[in-house]
Amino acid sequence: MVKLCAFADEASPMMAGQIAAMKRNGISLLEIRGVDKTSISDITAEKAKEVRKMLDAEGISVWSMGSPIGKISLADDFAPHVDAFKRVLEYADILGASKIRMFSFFPIKGEDDKVTLEKVLERLNVFCELTPDHITLCHENEKKIYGETAEKCLNIHKALPKIRAVFDPANFVQCDVDTLKAWELLKDYVDYMHIKDAMEDHVVVPAGCGIGNVPTLVKNYVAQGGQVMTLEPHLTAFTGLDKLENGESLKPGLKNYANNDEAFDAGVAALKNIISGLN
Repeated sequence: MVKLCAFADEASPMMAGQIAAMKRNGISLLEIRGVDKTSISDITAEKAKEVRKMLDAEGISVWSMGSPIGKISLADDFAPHVDAFKRVLEYADILGASKIRMFSFFPIKGEDDKVTLEKVLERLNVFCELTPDHITLCHENEKKIYGETAEKCLNIHKALPKIRAVFDPANFVQCDVDTLKAWELLKDYVDYMHIKDAMEDHVVVPAGCGIGNVPTLVKNYVAQGGQVMTLEPHLTAFTGLDKLENGESLKPGLKNYANNDEAFDAGVAALKNIISGLN
């Protein structure tokens, strides 16, 4: 049975608005990223407990921590980032999440790929050693980080099998990677999917409207036993997007939405349409 999850901060930066958007669309799983205009890695334990109470009261569960861990340069001081990771681990337990979404760092310009990989694996292994068995680390392919191509993601998963994959079709499209070939390389490592799509010019569009082969990928994912998919539509600008995109501006296509709620609902509708085609 397919279960829908969402980055509901795309509907609202405030938790009350996120809850409303999820209930409106019949979604009960949250990949928590922005909390009342603050990154999940920067809130306090007290705030995490407050959020847990809010979500429990509405029948919503946190599926994954949509953390920004790994979205710093390899040239940056690593120690503060380790502290941030420890906070995310703590908040995962408070919120009841069993997964942490993460990235594989921005490489140093001009550095040899082998040296970069060594540094990436050394840092990621620190996270692995800190992570208890009841939490699964999930690496997302993302443009401009080390793991932006399927081959480089595979390097990570082979070296550190404790780290599973979050497969994001649009991010591969924006790196000019064939998503079906990427799937064949990474399918054995995929823990879950992020659902967003993009056109050949990298413009983000509703799932199924781009060249990301999202309907085929969803079918393949479900066929191998996958259940949860996190909607991450990126169809309009939202609070915190500038930090997520490393300073790049979002280029949503096809339609100008009246507000974030409308864009979020359109993203949900597109995914539900794909799922209905599975039956």
